[in-house]
Amino acid sequence: MKFIGITTEGVLPHEARLIAVLLDNGLYRLHLRKPAFTKEETEALLQTIDSRYYDRIVVHDHFELAVKYRLAGVHLNRRNPVPPAITGNYTPALSRSCHSIEELSHNEGYAYQFLSPIFDSISKSGYRSAFTPKELTEAAEKGIIGERVIALGGIIPERIADLKTWHFGGAALLGFLWQNPTEAGVIERLDQIRNI
Repeated sequence: MKFIGITTEGVLPHEARLIAVLLDNGLYRLHLRKPAFTKEETEALLQTIDSRYYDRIVVHDHFELAVKYRLAGVHLNRRNPVPPAITGNYTPALSRSCHSIEELSHNEGYAYQFLSPIFDSISKSGYRSAFTPKELTEAAEKGIIGERVIALGGIIPERIADLKTWHFGGAALLGFLWQNPTEAGVIERLDQIRNI
């Protein structure tokens, strides 16, 4: 099972260092999601991160930065639903956000897709689970949920077994991951999830 981290919307102290620590300790990908950031602010944050991590970073906004820095990919969402025009020999991987089982059936061209919210969100108050266990079980049995579908929303260690039962290929971590935004804190959170 792959684990993907998503940044908080705001700025964290020593954020570049925390991102490096997570990627050094088993995080598969880091999604840089700062919807209020300008292109310049996003680029400034990227420049504080060691370039050896760029091939594991995905941006949710300002897709031209993915090409400029040869990042792992771009993530399509409601704010940015269209992939960037690519020229040259570099093509970032595509991922996207889905909020229904039906959306997952249109999966051509995506490295992976987020399905959310699987459980009640930790980071977004009032953002409730959109799926019943029965719906997720049926989607798994039909092969709709599989290796390239990543669960998002309310992911905590106690729920990893359910995600495996439903055949999710991974989990995206946001609220749980950043509850103690220190080096030791993020490593502890990642280890709690990975060691299930």
